[in-house]
Amino acid sequence: MIKLSRAILCISVFSLGLISTANANLEARAGGMVYDTDLNITWLSDANYAQTSGYDADGRMNWNEANTWAESLNVGGVSGWRLPTADWCLGLSCPKSEMGHLFYNELGGTEFNSILSSSDPDLALFTNIQQVYLFDEYWSGTTDYIHMDYQNAVAFAFRFFDGFPDEAYKSYNFSAWAVHDGDVAAIPEPETYAMMVLGLAVLFGFGRLREQS
Repeated sequence: MIKLSRAILCISVFSLGLISTANANLEARAGGMVYDTDLNITWLSDANYAQTSGYDADGRMNWNEANTWAESLNVGGVSGWRLPTADWCLGLSCPKSEMGHLFYNELGGTEFNSILSSSDPDLALFTNIQQVYLFDEYWSGTTDYIHMDYQNAVAFAFRFFDGFPDEAYKSYNFSAWAVHDGDVAAIPEPETYAMMVLGLAVLFGFGRLREQS
């Protein structure tokens, strides 16, 4: 009987390990947020929150306005939001920016194709991703540091229409998507509670076995 109990406990420990490693890199959080465990940043689940919240009529702003919007955000009592960062990247299939990482690595996007064509289930974590036409881009918070003559006038952007990183004049009106460093709404998901309960059960079971042996 004791051997059987030990076998059951071992299976439980193995199952606990499977549960802990099966979690996706994107995790839903309360209050309309999504946490990226890879980059340790939190996205707003609404990719056009500037419009949805009533801040801007269509959510499209120039670069300075977009930065001001992100910095003024207070979502569920959480402030300190910003626009995603970017890095210089030649060509497509570039995950170096935070938006590129989301497009290619997290949501299974492919070059020249809209992110909405992806079959990745994590896409359902987000709403209102703007990708209606070729020039519907999202501002990053990174100014152009490659072409020094234009760094005051140009910033990096990203298109979810085809996965293309871009540079654009800051006067253009693009969409904005806010992120926050860290896991700002770390509320345990149901599977986390299950892991906790299973872990306590395993500890209790091993304790009982020690008493019987």
